[in-house]
Amino acid sequence: MGEFELIRRFFQQEQAEHPPEGVFMGVGDDAALLEVPPYQQLAVSVDTLVSGVHFPADADAEDIAQRALRVNLSDLAAMGAQPLWFTLALTLPNVDESWLRDFSRGLFAVANQYGCALVGGDTTSGPLSITVQVMGVVEAGHALRRDGASVGDYILVTHHLGDGAAGLAAVEGRLKLDAEQDEYLRQRFYRPEPRVAEARKIRDLASAALDISDGLVADLGHICAASDLGAEVYVEDLPLSPVLAGLEDRDQALNWALSGGDDYELCFTVPEEHMAEVGLLIAQGELQATVIGHMVAGASVQCLHHGQTFELDQPGYNHFHD
Repeated sequence: MGEFELIRRFFQQEQAEHPPEGVFMGVGDDAALLEVPPYQQLAVSVDTLVSGVHFPADADAEDIAQRALRVNLSDLAAMGAQPLWFTLALTLPNVDESWLRDFSRGLFAVANQYGCALVGGDTTSGPLSITVQVMGVVEAGHALRRDGASVGDYILVTHHLGDGAAGLAAVEGRLKLDAEQDEYLRQRFYRPEPRVAEARKIRDLASAALDISDGLVADLGHICAASDLGAEVYVEDLPLSPVLAGLEDRDQALNWALSGGDDYELCFTVPEEHMAEVGLLIAQGELQATVIGHMVAGASVQCLHHGQTFELDQPGYNHFHD
């Protein structure tokens, strides 16, 4: 099967009959032609996932596709942007039609769930890797950024922390649980939820935000650096899922929550004057989020457990660690 036949069979036919919103011309030409709505800014992000680094080499093709698009959409959520389009560059060691069919199914399941359309890309031969570029729109002047935090702002995170790293441990056989718990963590690793809806609710209330990919401490450090501040994190307040909260090794669970990475939850800061509105969203069940600390003067993230310094096993994921 040639490159163009591969694209036509697995990545073009899904959208041939009904052009998606804003797509004047998508897959099938030298470039896509896209129409951005008026008074909107275009948010663009790109990530590469490499076999054996970002997912196990023997992972199911559908799981790989789900993870590849979801983690990229999380970057749009972190900016408060609405996903619209994405491109895919797929490097394959060989043409396996069964693998491609499963990959395509997983990819378009996520695309349909979040309302974004594949509008172009590339295929080539080589070690398996997936590069996804996502594009979305946000009202001009309303994007969430990293550089707006102030001293005294509350630090919050959505949902639970630590499940992504625990999920990887389960996938790799380093964490043994019962079948239901194991499946929960595997789903959290392969199918993280981009917090698009949550980001829209906090977009005009938060002073800074990002998604947690490399670990809470490492990523919160980016807000600190961009805002020229420090942060205090109260370890006893970290939201753990029932699975992690039930682990015998409590320190391991906390380390995963602080520095394990792969959670793709939102970490955001909120000024005192907006906390009542955020609290109301939480109380009404419209937002699942937890206060875990405060922004302070300084230049680093300090983790405190009942007032005492909590030492981390590692600060967070590093793509180029020794």
